[in-house]
Amino acid sequence: MPHVVFDKKIDLKKFYNSFQKIIQTKPTVKIQNIFIDKNEQRLLLPTLVIESKNHHFLIEINAKQNKTTLRLLPETDPEKTIGVKTAMGLLTLNILEIFPSVKIIKTNISNFIPDRK
Repeated sequence: MPHVVFDKKIDLKKFYNSFQKIIQTKPTVKIQNIFIDKNEQRLLLPTLVIESKNHHFLIEINAKQNKTTLRLLPETDPEKTIGVKTAMGLLTLNILEIFPSVKIIKTNISNFIPDRK
């Protein structure tokens, strides 16, 4: 399962308030909405990837004591295509830009995370 683990708990309310939609072509990726739970410990981002077929799924960001995890919500379980991993990589870059002191401590999608600008 594609995932990214960050070295600290990030402020999900700050991320929620700072989030700007992600739209990319080749492959087509659209992440336009974000939902936060009432405890501000979990975010869900509905995602659309268009490749040879359309993939609709949710990306989850879960903040715990000493780490934050970005992963596919298991209940939506899309095929792990290049586009799906690209969407996760773009969202990872978004987190790294909003929280520059955060480091990735574990991932299996490093080839899909763009370099910071």
